[in-house]
Amino acid sequence: MALLERPEGRRLHPVTPWRRAWAPVAALLAFAVQDPERARRGVESLTPAWLLAALAVVLLVAAAYGFLSWWMTSYLVTDTELRIRTGLFFRRAAHIRLDRIQAIDVGRPLLARIVGVAKLKLDVVGAEEKDELAFLGESDAVALRAELLARAAGMAPEDAPGAGEAPARELVRVDTGMLLVSLLLLGGLWALLAATLVLPVVVWLFSDSVWPALAVVVPLLGGLWRGGAGRFMTEFDWVVAESPDGVRLDHGLLDRAHATVPPGRIQAVRIIEPLLWRRRGWVRVELSVAAGGNEGGVLLPVATRETARGVLGRVLPDVDPAEAEAALTPVPRRARWAVPLWWRGYGHGVTGAVFAARRGLLCRRTELVPHAKVQSVRLSQGPWERRLGLANVHVDHGAGTVAARLRDADEARAVVGAQAERSRTGRRTARPERWLTR
Repeated sequence: MALLERPEGRRLHPVTPWRRAWAPVAALLAFAVQDPERARRGVESLTPAWLLAALAVVLLVAAAYGFLSWWMTSYLVTDTELRIRTGLFFRRAAHIRLDRIQAIDVGRPLLARIVGVAKLKLDVVGAEEKDELAFLGESDAVALRAELLARAAGMAPEDAPGAGEAPARELVRVDTGMLLVSLLLLGGLWALLAATLVLPVVVWLFSDSVWPALAVVVPLLGGLWRGGAGRFMTEFDWVVAESPDGVRLDHGLLDRAHATVPPGRIQAVRIIEPLLWRRRGWVRVELSVAAGGNEGGVLLPVATRETARGVLGRVLPDVDPAEAEAALTPVPRRARWAVPLWWRGYGHGVTGAVFAARRGLLCRRTELVPHAKVQSVRLSQGPWERRLGLANVHVDHGAGTVAARLRDADEARAVVGAQAERSRTGRRTARPERWLTR
């Protein structure tokens, strides 16, 4: 049948149909949740024999859907692009230019690791969502990732399949005890725990009904999980390594993830210092990566200042966070009339390599943007700021904006002009962004 004609290209792993077989079952469960009374009456009207027969039909349909979805999915690597064809009822063909690929992450969920398969997530310039190939055999996934990275770097098509994965050198491995203590020292986590224990009880007492209390406690428990146990499992055994194709990040307790941040794609660095971490000299380091939806991607979940400085020195050789922090100057005292109390948390500085801005009093955030990554610089003033003689300087880069708030208006105008010139000079002397060129 032409309708079920198998598209050309390579196939996914044979275990993939079981992953896709859940779609009909999920649709049936969604119907039952939407109208539980009708679903209950339908189940009660069936005899045990008919119930077993209906269950067998559902499982058969699910298995058939999973198999046919797998049958209609293929991928093909050409000299210039990766083609992914999928879809049983609605066909979809993705043509991904190899020179637009920014990163390829390897995901190994717990069950996939047991079976020996992995999935690839492709980060492409201009794409809001990552394309995915799930699942491939682990060796096939690693080989395909290496081939795509080699071709994206400009290697000849005939040489790319045998390129293999570039060697890596481990820079740092986050200690599990340090990670656990760092989570316990987050004030926001304890505040969320207190809200989870208190708010549902208050709602229940005032409403005299358990349902509003459940409506309050469910999202609170979700936030508590993401900020506590879920975050611990995600950031467990965090390893940072360097290789010719970029900075490699491996992490995860149950679901093991492997990501690569290509050199030259990092637009900005964010150094976060929660209040209770400062006495220990601990920081969290996040990266903003160009056009790939990686705003807020983590480089180090927790590390000492010296360790973070050493890693950043390898990732961005010209950026010294200690030098940037030493260059920070506070805002004028009259800024207290614009932002009472919190005005003390703002600061701004410039070094030969970066534009730096700080904000936050309890949880301090310092953002560093290399001059070569600045795409535009602008000044803004609200009516109250104009009256106080203050202004904000906004620096736009490929993954967002960094603002130096509440600066003296004359200083801000000078910073805008000087930063535009620094950015032009920085782009002329910037290192190449091609992979495998270090």
